[in-house]
Amino acid sequence: MRTLECLNAPGLNPPAGHYSHAVVHGGIAYLAGQLPHVPGQPDRKPGTIEEQARQVLSNVDQVLAACGSRRDRVLRCTVYVSDIAHWPAVNKAYGEFFGEHRPARAVVPVGELHHGYAIEVEVTAAVD
Repeated sequence: MRTLECLNAPGLNPPAGHYSHAVVHGGIAYLAGQLPHVPGQPDRKPGTIEEQARQVLSNVDQVLAACGSRRDRVLRCTVYVSDIAHWPAVNKAYGEFFGEHRPARAVVPVGELHHGYAIEVEVTAAVD
């Protein structure tokens, strides 16, 4: 029987709720939804949607690294946005982050996200 490994990424703020940044099982990393928190600066929030998109993807990168994975191993990504009008800016940052890699993706317009953020990203990735 394979074990589950629940982990939190060093350098990121620890989860405030009853969850882990990620769970790794059977060679797959399941990342919890990441918000654009600025590590080590809990009171600082990125302002524009572009800044939030870049920060949340940076946070995803850190969790992937903690899992033994990386962005070119992402299998699927769900992007939650508070307003679909943000999509062009988010898609630009997303394309810059992933480059030629094109994981499966869903974009879900939602109402207000936790802490008033405009974006949250959830990822499933293969582990090296």
